[in-house]
Amino acid sequence: MYQVNPDDGASMSHSFNVVAVSGSLQHPSRTLALVQALLAELSGHLPVEARVIELGDLAPHYGGVTRPADLPESVREAIRAVEQADLLIVASPVYRASYTGLFKHFFDFVHHEALFDLPVLLAATGGSERHALVIEHQLRPLFSFFQAQTLPLGVYAAEADFSDYQVSDSALQARIRLAVERALPLISHRQPVIASAQSASTTSSLA
Repeated sequence: MYQVNPDDGASMSHSFNVVAVSGSLQHPSRTLALVQALLAELSGHLPVEARVIELGDLAPHYGGVTRPADLPESVREAIRAVEQADLLIVASPVYRASYTGLFKHFFDFVHHEALFDLPVLLAATGGSERHALVIEHQLRPLFSFFQAQTLPLGVYAAEADFSDYQVSDSALQARIRLAVERALPLISHRQPVIASAQSASTTSSLA
């Protein structure tokens, strides 16, 4: 298992600003449970300050908006959080063989230059294993557009992997551990995002 060496390039004096976006519109949510499991695994290896953005809570405030200037402050603040993250975790339920429309609509408001080289851990949930390639065919190309650093392993979970909306399958738990283990060498050496530079990107994206 990969472990962070306190003497390496990672600064242990700060917490990594991790923002997770759950694209589910339902409560309770298997997608949210998967996001929380990924955050819990990550926090066992790195000092983390986590923020979870649930699009189900925000959707009524941006679903019908077409211009960034018309976004309410609650949505603007969530977008700023995404743009200022040290690490992004994104997860969506599969709907019609892709991420949800409101998941895509949210990221349509993120500035196209705000996620350059940002590590992004991809995740998705679906009814069965037949949707597992949504990570490679849909999510990875979306964040490649942003020129983000999509991490090597994504995590897909099927309905059978949960009990009472909690991760219960041992194979899924192993995939979560492996995805985080593979991600650690790519994120543990990063310095905190410079807030002033990211704020400039946010201002231009929401002007």
